Amino acid sequence: MVVGSFVEEVDTVVIGSGPGGYVAAIHAAQKGQDVVIVEKDEIGGVCLNVGCIPSKALISVGKDRYKSQNETAFGLKYEGSTLDFGKAQQWKNQEVVNKLTSGIEALLKKYKVKIIKGTANFSSKNRISVVNGDDYFGYEFQNVIIATGSRPIEIPGFEFNEDILDSTGLLNVKELPESLVVVGGGYIGMELAFAFSDLGSKVTVLESLDRVMNGFEKDLIKPVLDAAKKKNIEIVTEAKATSYKKDKDKLVLSYEKGGKTNELETEKIAVMVGRRPNTEELSLSMAGVKTTATGHIETNEFGQTTTNHIYAIGDVVTGPALAHKASYEAKMVVDKISGNEGAAIDYLAIPAVCYTSPEVATVGLTYDQAKEQGIKAKKATYNFRNNGRALSMGKTDGFVRMIMDADSKRIVGAQLVGANVDELVNNISLAIENLLTVEDVSLTIHSHPSLSEGILDVSEILLGEPTHQ
Repeated sequence: MVVGSFVEEVDTVVIGSGPGGYVAAIHAAQKGQDVVIVEKDEIGGVCLNVGCIPSKALISVGKDRYKSQNETAFGLKYEGSTLDFGKAQQWKNQEVVNKLTSGIEALLKKYKVKIIKGTANFSSKNRISVVNGDDYFGYEFQNVIIATGSRPIEIPGFEFNEDILDSTGLLNVKELPESLVVVGGGYIGMELAFAFSDLGSKVTVLESLDRVMNGFEKDLIKPVLDAAKKKNIEIVTEAKATSYKKDKDKLVLSYEKGGKTNELETEKIAVMVGRRPNTEELSLSMAGVKTTATGHIETNEFGQTTTNHIYAIGDVVTGPALAHKASYEAKMVVDKISGNEGAAIDYLAIPAVCYTSPEVATVGLTYDQAKEQGIKAKKATYNFRNNGRALSMGKTDGFVRMIMDADSKRIVGAQLVGANVDELVNNISLAIENLLTVEDVSLTIHSHPSLSEGILDVSEILLGEPTHQ
């Protein structure tokens, strides 16, 4: 390690190694650039270490446990199943998270990306310093890509500690809480509410708005609410958490609803009311980079900030905080840096998935959004209760809704709820991205029996030629 004021010249510096940062670094190296990636925590960022990946691991464990505790519609019943939660956490950390993060680090090294641990900040428009304890690194760059991600928002009176957990803390509890209150019914809160309910906790969700999962249309979340009721997940809407106190080994949470103060007794409280971008420590003003009132970095359609050779991607820019959005932006930005003048960021089809039970997914435009944009929109819905594969799986809740431009028959959006829609939505993303029509989809041979036939069927409905509905 270097100590002192040494400054090294490089082509591209990437700050942050999450799904935006590591993808940017690998692609830049593949295009022949000399690349340095700076990470103050763990390679892989929030997503691989304490977000997307570990949460889905525990969701999978929870689903299997729930199945083992409940008789199926076709008569299968397990007897005496138990969950070793400590072993589940060990599996999640060692067999899932560690394998992925070590794999990413190996790929960075394969492409000769220099990995520097420490906190980066700008000292000028062409220079950053990286500090790690007593160690100092200085880099002068041609281009830099900011991909420092985001962190959970704290609310007054509920600062994070061993009892008040953010998503990271909840995912890493050593013992399964007997009871859990989730403050915030957005997609992260609801995913983990279902996960911990399935794992065996008694879960209550407090949401300040009039419904949970507010970013999704109401009919999409109805099957989720029905499932939550079956799983005894209590959802309290229009409720504001105000304070808590510790009473021996329990917490007593106070919340307001309808002008009245109510109390809940619980073992743990998880606060999931949103995330804020990690931009404060970067000294962006030294580089002439402007931010919005929310701390997000201002960028144009090429990912350029107000200083043209400084780019920003992922959660530090406006838009949905999604790992796959960050990875896409990373590739577009690297193409731009590498001389492809036509490489522009186009959010035509960004899928969004909530891994509840059943899952919810959207991509492209809703019917109302399409109409607002002046599109002569037409929509159709196909119910999974009519699908042979869904029936054979015993998972018939949900539907596929597709939106098309009635003039061109081009697919412009879709909304899905049901089993495995996290995978199905990608088929529609591909169709939207490639400007396919419903005729293109209806003439594509789909395997039978499969859930993806629901996409075929909804296309036929839009054409007025339904086979199965």
